[in-house]
Order: sequence, then C-alpha cells, then structure tokens
Amino acid sequence: MNIVFMGTPDFAVPSLETLLTEGYNVVAVVTQPDRPQGRKKVLTPTPVKEAALRHGLPVLQPQRMRSPEAVEELAAYKPDVIVTAAYGQILPKAVLDLPQYGCLNVHGSLLPKYRGGAPIQRSIINGEKETGITLMYMAEGLDTGDMIAKSVVPIEDEDTSGTLFKKLSLAGAALLKEQLPLVIEGRAGRIPQNEEESTYAKNLTREDERITWSDSSRAIYNRVRGLVPFAGGFTLWNGEVFKVWEVAQPRDGALTGGNQAPGTVLDFTDQGIEVKTGDGSVILTKVQPAGKKAMEAAEFLRGGVLKKGEVFS
Repeated sequence: MNIVFMGTPDFAVPSLETLLTEGYNVVAVVTQPDRPQGRKKVLTPTPVKEAALRHGLPVLQPQRMRSPEAVEELAAYKPDVIVTAAYGQILPKAVLDLPQYGCLNVHGSLLPKYRGGAPIQRSIINGEKETGITLMYMAEGLDTGDMIAKSVVPIEDEDTSGTLFKKLSLAGAALLKEQLPLVIEGRAGRIPQNEEESTYAKNLTREDERITWSDSSRAIYNRVRGLVPFAGGFTLWNGEVFKVWEVAQPRDGALTGGNQAPGTVLDFTDQGIEVKTGDGSVILTKVQPAGKKAMEAAEFLRGGVLKKGEVFS
C-alpha cells in the first residue's frame, strides 16, 4: 500500500513519523516550497521536508497543488491513501479522487467548530476550555468532509498556541495510528458534519495582534497567549509599536487606578507592569520595545523610561 503524506509545519511531523514507525509505505512527501526566513532572508525548508529528508523520502514542493503538472507528478506515485496535516493548500478534486481509500486530514479542532487555517490560535483567543483533533475524509469544501473520529484535548489556563500545537500534534498522530487501520479495513466511522454548528477560524491578521485595553482582563490574557510564540500582541507607546509576549494571570479587579482610562500604567510590581483594562488589570511580564529584543518586563523597567500614569494606546 502506497501512502503520500502532505504537511508543512512542526504540527505535522509527529503524524509523518508515526506512519513510518508503524511500518507504512510512505512513497512521497508533499510540502510547501522553501521560504526565506529571518532578517537575512535565508531560504529555509519546512519542518516536514527536514523530517522527510532524514528518512530518505522523495519530497515534492509544488507552488500550486492545483496545477496539472503537480497533479500528474503526484499521480505517478500511485497513492492508495493520502494523509494531510496542516499542508497549507486546498486540494483539487483531481487529487482528492486519486487514492482508493481517500484523502485523510488531521485537523486541529473539534469539527465542525473552527474550520479553517487558525483553529488552535482562535480557540485560545476565544477562551475555549477544550479543543482537540478531528480525523476526517477530505472533500472539496474547506474542512467540510465526513468525520472519522475525534480526540478531545483540554486547554489549560497556562497554555499558549505553542504548547497547544505540541499537544495537538501528538494527539493527531495517536488518532491517526488508531484509525488508519480501520480506514483501510473499511471499518472506520463516517459521520457527516452538522453545518448549523460550524464556525470558521480565519487566518490571523495584524489587527488580531492589537491589544484593545478596554477589553476584559481575561480577553487580553487569552489574546496574548493565543498569539504566542508566533506573533505576540502589540500596543502603541510614544507612537511606536510595543510588543507584549507574556501576560500574568489576569486580576479580577485593578488594585489601583480608580477611574483611569484602560491602557494606563498603574504600577510596577515584582512581576512586571500593571496596566488598567476594561474590568481590572493585567501584568505584562515579557515585552519588546520598538527596535529592541524581547525581554522580561523587570529588565525593561530598570531603564526607567516608562512612567506610572502613561497610557498605552
């Protein structure tokens, strides 16, 4: 049996490694093209490509999986199953129709909630208490295919997108290991999604990173940890971007500040910078002023440039 694996980020690597550990015949790996990264714009392979090369697997990197040339190249490997995990491109019908056992997707949410490209980040930003993995058959719509099985993963209060990505990547690999034999044997579940319960997790934009200080303390806390470690939140200080990489557990009510405006710097504590919110305060514990590296708030405060009473906007 020939399996083609399609994936791009670290999230997908455990699923690929599981297929190989379980002895499946992975004949090729498809991933996104190498991209320039960092200030020097060094052309960098994807984590899935690096894993595939370690195992000596052929790697395909089409710019557009919809192109006839890409479909033809993929078809030459005669896949019986295609397994995808955060590949990053929508597959055309010509690809979906190739394998006799179908195209399976390891999706990072409990479908039909959080279809789309940013389900993990959005689940934290929205304050969800749990998320999970859905193994599904792929269809032409965006994450609309029939579900095979789900695995629930709690969202802990200290989770960031980074920690949740790791948890879900392992849960996805475990679910794939459990269910793939059933798919091949024709004994796997096939549960249609309830369209009335569907929600969409669109990709994050720059505006999603902006902290609105009139929001509740909990909402600000959730937003920042939902953005870490990939982007971080930001506000403006003296007209320049001031990034926020870590916020302490939110307080139920501000200890100081009275009727001061949201965004006002209330106090400096051992943890960091206490800032007024819509219903209380939060403490910024890791920050990054414009033109500087990320640092602990205590280190930043030693410079003496931020004053109590100043307002982040």
